Amino acid sequence: MLTSPQTHVKQRARLLAIANQKGGVGKTTTAVNLATALAAVGQRVLMIDLDPQGNATTGLGIRRADIRASAYDVLFNDEPIERSAMETKVPRLSVVPSSIHLSGAEIELVNLEQREYRLRNALHAPLPYDYVIIDCPPSLSLLTLNALVAVDAIVVPLQCEFFALEGLSHLVKTIERVRGKFNPDLQIHGVVLTMYDPRNRLSAMVEADVRNHFGDQVYQTVIPRNVRLSEAPSHGLPAIIYDMKCAGAQAYIRLAKEIIKRERAQQKAQEQKSGEQEAA
Repeated sequence: MLTSPQTHVKQRARLLAIANQKGGVGKTTTAVNLATALAAVGQRVLMIDLDPQGNATTGLGIRRADIRASAYDVLFNDEPIERSAMETKVPRLSVVPSSIHLSGAEIELVNLEQREYRLRNALHAPLPYDYVIIDCPPSLSLLTLNALVAVDAIVVPLQCEFFALEGLSHLVKTIERVRGKFNPDLQIHGVVLTMYDPRNRLSAMVEADVRNHFGDQVYQTVIPRNVRLSEAPSHGLPAIIYDMKCAGAQAYIRLAKEIIKRERAQQKAQEQKSGEQEAA
């Protein structure tokens, strides 16, 4: 059912996109379980499923028959975000579901005015959430571009495989172009290593290479290969609800805490910098 009206004061939510141009890197798994983990540690979270496949929507237990408004309606019919949001089985977590109509969004967006800013405009109003997590399609499409233009920062899932750095370098170039033309404040919030297998030398080699190239931008938390992470979506549940004690679920809880810690450190640094500027 649709989310009931909120009673607390609205404020500026932090907007994060889960994005990688390469498919099969654990993007939707990360989006669903990170959003759930943030909610589990007390944050108010909204997920927006921009992927036409809708795996994040079904992974949160939303039945297509129950959807009355979707991300498509937000982009094309000026449907307010809050009216599109649906409650999930997870306390403090709502979702703006995907729609099959997003499959044709590329063609429809081409001729629209300010086509890159449709989602940004929809998210302009204050929302009753601490975090908005956007699950992007696994490609540099106009849908992904809408997300990158709208958000504050990107969380990049990176599979521990041989061509990982090559794919990440392409994404970095894309981010630089978006920053130069559409969203000058866009940042990489962090890179999260996924499908990590400590028994496999390749995982350790990829981790070493990524940390050598990107330093502190790589989260300390790594997401292991875990069968429970794969099983959970078939039950319409995030892994954290399906089996909270499994290694994958525990890793996403640690990741959520690390993201919050990084956010607070950045905020403190900004406040200190502002104070120094005022004093000068």
